[in-house]
Amino acid sequence: MKMIGADILINCLKEQGVKTVFGYPGGAVLDIYDAIYRDGTIEHILTSHEQGAAHAADGYARVTGTVGVCIATSGPGATNLVTGIATAYMDSIPVVAITGNVGLNFLGRDSFQEVDICGITMPITKHNFIVKDVNDLADTVREAFRIANSGRKGPVLIDILKNVQITEAEYTPEKPVAPKRKPVPAEALGEAVKAIAESERPLIMLGGGAIASEASKEIAALAKKLDAPVVCTLMGLGAFPASDPLFCGMMGMHGTATSAKLCMESDCIVAIGTRFSDRVALNRDKFAEGKQVVQIDIDAAEIDKNVPTTHWVLGDVGETLKTMLPLLPETKGRAFAARAKELMDKEKAKAKRIGLGEKIIAEAARLAPKDSVVATDVGQHQMWTAQFYPIEKPRTICTSGGLGTMGYGFGAAIGAAFGSGKHVVFVTGDGSFNMNLNELSTAVTQNLPITILLMNNRALGMVRQWQKIFYQRRFSQTDVKKKTDYVKFAESFGATGLCITKEEEIEPVLKKAFSLSSPVLVDCRISSDENVLPMIKPGQTYDKIMTEMEEK
Repeated sequence: MKMIGADILINCLKEQGVKTVFGYPGGAVLDIYDAIYRDGTIEHILTSHEQGAAHAADGYARVTGTVGVCIATSGPGATNLVTGIATAYMDSIPVVAITGNVGLNFLGRDSFQEVDICGITMPITKHNFIVKDVNDLADTVREAFRIANSGRKGPVLIDILKNVQITEAEYTPEKPVAPKRKPVPAEALGEAVKAIAESERPLIMLGGGAIASEASKEIAALAKKLDAPVVCTLMGLGAFPASDPLFCGMMGMHGTATSAKLCMESDCIVAIGTRFSDRVALNRDKFAEGKQVVQIDIDAAEIDKNVPTTHWVLGDVGETLKTMLPLLPETKGRAFAARAKELMDKEKAKAKRIGLGEKIIAEAARLAPKDSVVATDVGQHQMWTAQFYPIEKPRTICTSGGLGTMGYGFGAAIGAAFGSGKHVVFVTGDGSFNMNLNELSTAVTQNLPITILLMNNRALGMVRQWQKIFYQRRFSQTDVKKKTDYVKFAESFGATGLCITKEEEIEPVLKKAFSLSSPVLVDCRISSDENVLPMIKPGQTYDKIMTEMEEK
């Protein structure tokens, strides 16, 4: 059947199972928006800013495991997506960003709102396309979804010229092609299995790839079979239940002391879907010194990139573990697991230092509606959430791990609310919140069940903390001192505004906030001197780190 390019696009989105898109209209995408209107089956969420749309598509993808979709016009509309695309790229999140552009006859002439968005996004996408011929459109859209959702997942951009949107072409429906996960042959696992089987003190380390591959069941089976302690990177939280006795917390710069000690004492690190970033492998030369490192990853570029491995397996994490599990001997009563439990018990018993912000987050974890999804911005509150809000299931936390995008959280919370259909606990700081606070109007318009816990310390907390510790308290531009009344701000947007100023207010205020199924902003007024601890500077050696921790 013949139809114009804009209608072909919408039909291709429907082929791929897209039900919700996030975006902001403009001149170069008017025909696409007209097609959305005429079709009437795809839900379009109008955000307050294109960056919010990109983050919403990201959050939607994280909680659903499907491809998130955002749409923007040419020029500034397209460039406003860039930070969101880069965020998705660094965290391997499948997003398809659709932009419009000027017509073919105007391309390259510095036309109104013309920009080379493909050139701009080339380093931060898995692939991008510029569609100049309507006959290429359907296959391009299908290929974009295939690329975004296969292998190491990530964002893909499709730039569709204005003439393509209005020109007719033949459209033939096709069923979407599901990405195939190739099983890893048993013979390819020989050396890795041998190293794990012969180890006495194996430590399982999980990253975002464990969640992307839907491998939580296999990971749980592996931990049980090996009787091995488990640690997670920030991106790996939820891949293994926080309540499991073998779980020893987050690894890295702001991770548990136990995870750092176990890394030092382990004789074999089984690294699953993690790239050993600088926030995890703080001193890359010493990180795995004198031990076996078995790295399982889908991306060949990550093997030996940051930390040298002794054995590696290239393949999908879930498929690899399915093959590996029957080859490993079952071990029970391992002394290293008992050691891990002892260290965790001691660490919990010694954890007397806890500030108001940490208490609020811990209580939120206890009082929030069951199966709530968590979203964060970036900064101190992000680390407190990782430390004090137990994540029990995969795809229940949205946070910017790789790019560290302040302002990410609100858009992600909106996307997560639509994708999960559940209550969202959005933890942010006043620095991050001010970057995209305009999205409160989106949350209110859509009447979304989002509870915003705004850690209001009137400072750029994490940067200020670094200045305190490493720059002799020279607080350059980190004491923000904004005079915003966030309760009145929330109310002016149509949300509910509440406030916490002291410990005894935490429970009643949070209970009231969580009783509402509409947007609530809780202004949590905490001290600017509350710190995230531990605080480990990249480049420090673990023996020095542990000595300092023991002294404190």
